[in-house]
Amino acid sequence: MHDQSPAPVICLDGPSGAGKGTVGRMLAQRLGWHFLDSGALYRLVAVAAKKQGVDLDAAETLAGLAHRLDCVFGWDSRGREQIFLEGREVTAEVRAETTGAAASRVARQPAVRDALLARQRADRRSPGLVADGRDMGTVVFPDAPLKIFLTASAEERACRRHKQLMEHGISASITSLIQEIEDRDRQDRDRPVSPLVPDAEAQVVDSTGRSPEQLCEHIIGLARIRHLV
Repeated sequence: MHDQSPAPVICLDGPSGAGKGTVGRMLAQRLGWHFLDSGALYRLVAVAAKKQGVDLDAAETLAGLAHRLDCVFGWDSRGREQIFLEGREVTAEVRAETTGAAASRVARQPAVRDALLARQRADRRSPGLVADGRDMGTVVFPDAPLKIFLTASAEERACRRHKQLMEHGISASITSLIQEIEDRDRQDRDRPVSPLVPDAEAQVVDSTGRSPEQLCEHIIGLARIRHLV
């Protein structure tokens, strides 16, 4: 008799800059699981909208873009992230702060969230999935056996973001990054659809002052308790 239970999911939710992407990729690599960067999908919708001159409040048109999103995630020979949209590399554009702000507006549209839901759930494949986002545990994978809500101070998150942007050759000031992070947190918390809140079952983990390796070990420990690994 075959086991019909779905592949296990570890959800990593939390605000921008809390370390979800870095920790999530490391965790997926350590476990040999798949990785879902849901935030990049919303950023790609924002990039596609800009490219086609679509207003960020045009819900149905944005949903159409989300449905047709032709994107590929990969790595170059030096192990750096590469994101392609319709065959064109858009990594720097996707990771830009202006795109992050636009993605926050896009993510407020219920039609866009609905359009991306099936795509995100399709990533739930054996042997397991590490899902990084804002509503992975509350909406996308409500039955996930392990839900983490990763947080950190705005100052720490701004410093991490600054380092990340510099690595992509994008300049930014720490002060403006702190302001943008606080504004985006407010937007994400207050939106009527899938607001940024910890799931009732989530373990809240503060990443301030902790390395990705330490966080990864901590989460693997929690996964072992639940017999996921």
